[in-house]
Amino acid sequence: MAYDVFRDADVIFLGEIHDNPTHHDNQAQALMAITPKAVVFEMLVPEQATRVTEELLDDQDALEAALGWAESGWPDFEMYYPVFAALGGAKVYGAQVPREAAGVAFSGGDIGALLDGAGAAFGLTRPLPKGQQEEREALQLAAHCNALPKDMLPGMVMAQRLRDARLAQAVTEALAEAGGPVAVITGNGHARSDWGAPALLPSEVYSMSFGQFEDKPEGEQPFDLWIVTQATQRDDPCAAFK
Repeated sequence: MAYDVFRDADVIFLGEIHDNPTHHDNQAQALMAITPKAVVFEMLVPEQATRVTEELLDDQDALEAALGWAESGWPDFEMYYPVFAALGGAKVYGAQVPREAAGVAFSGGDIGALLDGAGAAFGLTRPLPKGQQEEREALQLAAHCNALPKDMLPGMVMAQRLRDARLAQAVTEALAEAGGPVAVITGNGHARSDWGAPALLPSEVYSMSFGQFEDKPEGEQPFDLWIVTQATQRDDPCAAFK
């Protein structure tokens, strides 16, 4: 694929299915074509991002240890290392939402106080249109094997919205400090251009989104570009709910 199609964008959201190594290889190729000034990772908190140094980028094991990746809960670092190896001189930003903040969003706490008080600026205090709220709850239910109590779904959606907002916040910080283009490594759901992180950026920021699937999706998709790749082998994700 000719990833240089993204070169004119200020921000490029590179979506993934987290445990598919092919998706991370594609992200690495995209980074080499884009040569971004900054890269925002959904998987890192800001403090972790400061640990990424040019010396560590050449040593997979040392970088994994420095990031504390084994305790992070994300898939094997071997899958993600090609993305880090392709950073070049890009500055790294972390946009992972701390568990405590996600808990506030899930439980309906003080949403406006999240993101260092910027929750309202990134739309968190505004209710979603009814149709979108229902669709997002249905997606959360399906993603959790139709096993969640329905009263949990609004909190799940709000936590997802918080993650979208945190990504958008980190992108605005990266643009201000490092300039564009900025690339974002994140899950497909956050890369959606209709209601994901791209939709929360200022209107003057030109963003593009790239989705990666394992099966051909039906209908129009909320990405500027998307592809279907080979599926990865995994255990039944619904087994834990049975």
